[in-house]
Amino acid sequence: MAALASTRSLVMRRPRAIFLNSARLDYDGTLDFGRLRDLTDLTLNNVDALTNDDDIANVVNNSMAEIVITKEMALPASAMMKFHPGLVRLVCEAGTGYNNIPTTLARSMGIDVANVPTYSTESVAHMVITYIMNFSAAMFHQARMLHDGDRSNFLVFKHPIYEITGKVLGLIGGSGTIGTAVIDVALPLGMEILISSRSGRLPRGHKYADHPRVRVVNLDELLMTSDYVSVNCPLNDQTRHSIGSREIRLMKPTAYLINTARGAIINEDELITCMKEGIIAGAGLDTQEYEPPRHDSELWELDNVFLTPHIGWRRIETRQRLVDMTADNIESYISGSIRNVVNK
Repeated sequence: MAALASTRSLVMRRPRAIFLNSARLDYDGTLDFGRLRDLTDLTLNNVDALTNDDDIANVVNNSMAEIVITKEMALPASAMMKFHPGLVRLVCEAGTGYNNIPTTLARSMGIDVANVPTYSTESVAHMVITYIMNFSAAMFHQARMLHDGDRSNFLVFKHPIYEITGKVLGLIGGSGTIGTAVIDVALPLGMEILISSRSGRLPRGHKYADHPRVRVVNLDELLMTSDYVSVNCPLNDQTRHSIGSREIRLMKPTAYLINTARGAIINEDELITCMKEGIIAGAGLDTQEYEPPRHDSELWELDNVFLTPHIGWRRIETRQRLVDMTADNIESYISGSIRNVVNK
């Protein structure tokens, strides 16, 4: 009987939680936070971001929250160190990347950090394919011409367009979940796939390890051979600014660079220089080092760079899935078997 009472008490526990920047996720007011409210005493801090250390610490401390939820918002070590001792026990990143959270410090403070690694897999993969299909038919260029009142393309077509079948898609970080989802779509389109790997092979058991149109090569070969290069690796100390002038200049002049991962993987200053020189045909950036890019960034002005405001994860179904999977993480924490912890 004592064990049963203990289990009931555990199930009924509703810790306090605060979503520090819920407007980043629910910017249109369409999402259902019902499961999170059932599990926790939830406060939605309806802003896109907090940027001041004291503001972050004060909001957390005043809420008396045991659980802090963020969405791609910087949670600096200097802010975390101002949390009341022992107050916060879990930080949930409502997303895949967690480079915005000082995970080592959190561990030293007894705080688990959990992410949601698979909520947007298909959505981001489809974003890569969307860029490829638009580039292949010069859709971005044509839309820009019409927007500017230029209808001359209907008289004399001015842009090269290509079939996708037979083209080579190079995936940097392509052995992961999102890269694999990109391959799922690209192979039926008839594309050839290259994946960069230092080991020279895919992980054991990878679904495409023996596929005749999927090859593992080194990064330089991938860059020199691909018609489209897609960045799908995580951002860390090894990958930050790992794609710069040297790498871009290895690419074919007809090739396109696509980034749906993290903006800082590409050295944007060096990318801008290369794009001004016309080293490659174009770049599609769904992520940028600063989101949005700074108002004076030349990325806004280059006619061979195409920007989207990090929309790979923004589809309404994707965002609702993220809310629900964040609730799954919190439910596992409350039950004592927390999952998706990234700082064990």
